[in-house]
Amino acid sequence: MMDTLRVLLIDEDPERASMVRDALAAEGHEVIRHRPDAQGLTAAVHRDEPDMVIIDMDLPDRDTLENMSTLNDHAPRPIVFFAQAQSDRDIIQAAVRAGVSAYVADGVQPDRVRSIVDTAVARFEAFQSLREELNETRTALAERKQVERAKGLIMKHENCDEDTAYRILRKTAMDQSARVGEIAQRVIELLAPEERAVRDAS
Repeated sequence: MMDTLRVLLIDEDPERASMVRDALAAEGHEVIRHRPDAQGLTAAVHRDEPDMVIIDMDLPDRDTLENMSTLNDHAPRPIVFFAQAQSDRDIIQAAVRAGVSAYVADGVQPDRVRSIVDTAVARFEAFQSLREELNETRTALAERKQVERAKGLIMKHENCDEDTAYRILRKTAMDQSARVGEIAQRVIELLAPEERAVRDAS
């Protein structure tokens, strides 16, 4: 069984919320806070630091979708959405885009809580891994563009070829125990204004 999860529960129906709380407790999880709606969800997560958010309502309305999306951008957590009303594909897709890890269209069924929670955590971790890989790729591409630009500036400033410009970047990075990308950014900040000034004066 997985470790105990600290859960932020959102449900406007106290009786239904109590049933969800009992179902979670039966699996060893703890509801640390119960809120009637998703307003201020990101602030609530920053304050209470839950491991998971569970939302139990008829359907995700616009405000709830916006609050989930903001949470996913700024303090991502696994989100389980128990929908009490009939859901169509568009609603489910909107919820998934907003960051829902598991969308359960037939409400809470205590005997399925363990599998739903396990699935939500697994999907969340997989998505976060993909997001980190994408961010790393974007950072690498951005640094590569900076290095190319910095090499061009060095070639003009030092009147040298591309290989020499790169060796200058790499040696400077080694001397300063920095990444080549960091040195490239410094070169751009130093030489780009100078290049513009020369171009404007000509």
